[in-house]
Amino acid sequence: MPGENLTRAEAQERAGTVTTSTYDVALDLTRGERVFGSTTTIRFAAREGASTFVDLIAESVEEITLNGAAVATSAFADSRIALTDLAADNELVVVATCRYMNTGEGLHRFVDPVDEEVYLYTQFEVADSRRVFAVFEQPDLKATFTFTVTAPEHWTVVSNSPTPDPEPAGEDVATWRFAPTDVISSYLTAIIAGPYSRFTGELVSTDGRTIPLGVYARASLARYVDAEEIMDITRAGFAFYEVAFDRPYPFAKYDQLFVPEFNAGAMENAGAVTFLENYVFRSKVPEATVERRAVTILHELAHMWFGDLVTMRWWNDLWLNESFAEYASHLATAEATRWTSAWTTFSSLEKSWAYNQDQLPSTHPIVAPINDLEDVEVNFDGITYAKGASVLKQLVAWVGSEAFLAGLQRYFAKHAFANTELTDLLTELETTSGRDLAAWSQVWLEQAGVTLLRPEIEVDGEGTVTSFAVLQEAPAEHPTLRPHRLVVGGYDVVGDRLERRLRVELDVDGPRTEVPELVGERRPDLVLVNDEDLAYAKVRLDEASLATARANLGGFTHSLPRALVLASAWDTTRDGEWPAREFTELVLAAIPGESDSSVVQVLLRQLATAVGSYSAPGTRTDLAARVADRLLALARSSRGGSDTQLQLVRALAQHAVTAEQLDVLAGLLDGTVDLDGLEVDTDLRWTLLQGLVAGGRADAARIEAELGRDATATGHQQAARARAAIPTAENKAAAWADVVDSDALPNAVQSNVIGGFSQVHDRGLLVPFAGRYFGALETVWRERTNEMAQNIVIGLYPHKLAGLAGEHGVDVVALTEQWLADHPAAPPALRRLVVENLDAARRAVRAQAADAGVASTA
Repeated sequence: MPGENLTRAEAQERAGTVTTSTYDVALDLTRGERVFGSTTTIRFAAREGASTFVDLIAESVEEITLNGAAVATSAFADSRIALTDLAADNELVVVATCRYMNTGEGLHRFVDPVDEEVYLYTQFEVADSRRVFAVFEQPDLKATFTFTVTAPEHWTVVSNSPTPDPEPAGEDVATWRFAPTDVISSYLTAIIAGPYSRFTGELVSTDGRTIPLGVYARASLARYVDAEEIMDITRAGFAFYEVAFDRPYPFAKYDQLFVPEFNAGAMENAGAVTFLENYVFRSKVPEATVERRAVTILHELAHMWFGDLVTMRWWNDLWLNESFAEYASHLATAEATRWTSAWTTFSSLEKSWAYNQDQLPSTHPIVAPINDLEDVEVNFDGITYAKGASVLKQLVAWVGSEAFLAGLQRYFAKHAFANTELTDLLTELETTSGRDLAAWSQVWLEQAGVTLLRPEIEVDGEGTVTSFAVLQEAPAEHPTLRPHRLVVGGYDVVGDRLERRLRVELDVDGPRTEVPELVGERRPDLVLVNDEDLAYAKVRLDEASLATARANLGGFTHSLPRALVLASAWDTTRDGEWPAREFTELVLAAIPGESDSSVVQVLLRQLATAVGSYSAPGTRTDLAARVADRLLALARSSRGGSDTQLQLVRALAQHAVTAEQLDVLAGLLDGTVDLDGLEVDTDLRWTLLQGLVAGGRADAARIEAELGRDATATGHQQAARARAAIPTAENKAAAWADVVDSDALPNAVQSNVIGGFSQVHDRGLLVPFAGRYFGALETVWRERTNEMAQNIVIGLYPHKLAGLAGEHGVDVVALTEQWLADHPAAPPALRRLVVENLDAARRAVRAQAADAGVASTA
């Protein structure tokens, strides 16, 4: 039985059988808290006499009519409605009762605790439009969609088409009849409904049309919405993309809706983009987060052309959809907004994600084999997004930006409102660039893994370079060496600055590439292979360059080379080639001079991993205390009210372990400790309180008191996280039961409980749950939706016990290996996640051993 899955072979067969034309979808949202009414009319052509099926996940089906004839409701089974004896032209009507979700999938229902108002939104990617209406759920069966929505009259209802005036439909009820959409895939349709507050604006497209803009948020959040900044970024994106793509915006309006309990960052519904509500800032956030919102806005806007106007035929080209939007959004951010150093952010954040993902046993080619929906659900990963975008950046460097954009323009013109495959894009790029991309595609898109580049430098007695080569290495599992277009930079220490004296741009290919341009030059103090970050490859510094970097890290005049040096150091640490304590020293020395907020954010995340996972267990307690002391000292010496000060205080709350450090958190929370310029606002209060709870210095009553100050949706989520962090065996058991034994928690609360559960000082509290984790895996995967199951499989893995078998009697690596050996027939997507968890545990053990080698001689 297929369950809720759909294979690629089934989709191909169905696409060869039917051609969709129109959908009319009527939704009744007035039927109570649990279910809603759904009536779908589909018009489609088919091979006469053929059979197929339509997709639907519903509580019940009340009526099915095909070409005027009743079909037994027993045809609805296992998320499908079987259709037989099709005509050349068909009309299918399905009347169903569907269920609201609390998982962020399908039609999500949320009640605002501030005013008890109900808010709804849809999230359909990958295959959840079938939770709302009957549909041929695959991207290449495009159609027009006409939505009719009946809902409380005081609501606002938004869809892909402009919102019509509501019509009275009974007491306190109205109906909205939307115009048909353009031809789009079903996963790009959307319904957002509730008493959302709306901010309006407009812009003029390059074709002269006035495009209405809307920004929406819950009423209780409206005062925090900086709508003008959001619309200004949007206008900048429109101006940039319409020129770059040589094509006006393809839809009638552009709404951006910030919705509650959203799982992802955003979703590119055509003309009605939904965003994570965290992007409405009710408290001060790091500039890194503000920049990330801008990149996300531009990412989704890029999808209006690449993804919505032209759509992948099947999910194996999901990477192209997401990689292009990721590349284009950083390009637009750097060239059209105030965040001109967006490529530094890309290097620090996105490429580090890609490198991590590409070294997992589950890594896959960018063009991944996607055999069914379960494959794609776990493929929203660092390869699909970040490696793909990195490789596109490399491709642009190789073919030239003008040829790249010209190819895109031809692609959009030829395939508007249609479906494509990778070859369609490559054909246009070959035409405009004159390059044969078949070999490039073979090594970059069809082979997995990341190579490593390092310099080989020989000098004479006077320090003159006599030989310079770039060496390329590949892991044994993925031995493909790749061509790279890159820059080698040579930096000298000049006073307190590191100034670039040499720049050589070249093509690197094979195991060894000579760089004759550098022969005869005085050896630079620091050599940086892949300066400017054009290539996708791990990089190692030679010993002399590493020593220069450690002594002069703040001397770089630009943020990108500094970020590249730090990235190299982190990768060396992750590989167990450099002790974690050495990396922590480098980070703590780098932060005071780092001006890029995103780099600081990434460094602090890496610092947490280095201390919590990669440091030697025998000396971890001492290291953690010293790191927290340094963070406090840095926070006190930071400029008052600065971005760095805020990030350091947040990190301190995570790392504080000693009584004195916890005293500082308590003082910041109650106002008896003051840091110049630091505003302890609502969200920072929760961060401080959670640090105190984990340290045993605040209890459930203190959490409830804080919730009394902030009885909002975010407040309830943060309180759930804090309760799960209470360091008692009984409380951990209760948190475990809430997540694993019950499915009552909505997605956002579930995520916070998982986060609090693992926030421990005494890792022994997690020992009783290691075995229970493995015992629950198959049940969780079978009974939960994909999103909720992944949260549990990844979030509750006992990673914090890795390397502590001697101390706690639990060998996480051995337990994981045993589960994999005992469950060869477990669903492949589940096994993939467990394999990735195992790799993280093994990596932690190796890094701990490297750190122990230094600790033992310290």
